[in-house]
Amino acid sequence: MLSFELPWAFALCPLPLLAYWLLPRAKQQQAALHVPFYDTLAQLNNEPFAHRRRNLLSISVLSVIWLCLVTAASGPMWMGERITLPSSGRDLLLAVDLSESMKLDDMVINREQAPRIIAVKAVLNDFIERREGDRLGLVLFGSQAYVQAPLTFDRKTVQRFLYEAQIGFAGKQTAIGDAIGLSVKRLRERPGDRHVMILLTDGANTAGEVKPLAAAKLAAEQNIVIYTIGVGAEQMNVPGMFGSGFGSRTINPSADLDEKTLQQIASLTGGRYFRARNPQELANIYYLLDELEPVEDKQQTFRPQKALFFWPLAIALLLSLVYALYYLPWSLWFASPNATPPTTEALK
Repeated sequence: MLSFELPWAFALCPLPLLAYWLLPRAKQQQAALHVPFYDTLAQLNNEPFAHRRRNLLSISVLSVIWLCLVTAASGPMWMGERITLPSSGRDLLLAVDLSESMKLDDMVINREQAPRIIAVKAVLNDFIERREGDRLGLVLFGSQAYVQAPLTFDRKTVQRFLYEAQIGFAGKQTAIGDAIGLSVKRLRERPGDRHVMILLTDGANTAGEVKPLAAAKLAAEQNIVIYTIGVGAEQMNVPGMFGSGFGSRTINPSADLDEKTLQQIASLTGGRYFRARNPQELANIYYLLDELEPVEDKQQTFRPQKALFFWPLAIALLLSLVYALYYLPWSLWFASPNATPPTTEALK
């Protein structure tokens, strides 16, 4: 859409006419010269039609030049379509456990047993989709912790990286402390005063160099809130030697889950601990997190602008050049230096 930064500049369009009508004309004092052969000379140079046409062309060109200059002064610009910018939001880092135990199939999806990591990916994918306006990052950890996706507004990229994550990428053990320490390192470098980490695991700290509680205290010093989620069913039927009948037994697949440490981590940083025994509880936890950490409603929009003033300005300069060249006395430039003016006899 075409718009003008200074539309009032078009009020200057009639300025030349006002100057012509209102300003007094300059007085011309010229010496009078009596030419006895005036009648003959007037007949030779009497071309009223050509003279009027030349004046009309001159006025038209000068008018176009003036209009182009006024248009350039008005600041014409092309406004593009509105683009919505993501709101400032918060920095939210997801830390997901990829240890060997996450492949245990104690989750039920569509009435079928499924590994824990599959349920986590399905629920987290919906959670990421809803976090429009937040900068999201992804930390994966097993025996080591590493940043899979840095903090970004690009939710699709975070979803893709989560989908591509596989058990064993980071080792078979669980380095909860290292995951928190790495997340703190990433979040404390960010501007703003609201940084959130969501830690999801199904076990206890069995690897790494940083103790979980020590890392949590460091996070608290940096005003980083950590929500911890313990995932895993509490009961699971293990078939016996001859199938699900004879010899089958019920076990607790989450016996290794260190809930006490996860609760302390959340308490130290001002967060909360949640227990997810099935995909439904896990989904409810993330909906609750949406309420605890709501997405910013304020969104900024802008329209890309492209300045166009140089086009009318270039046209005005080009027409001025052509006008000046057209009215230059070329006959005087190319006249012979030895030429003599015509005599009165030649004009008779």
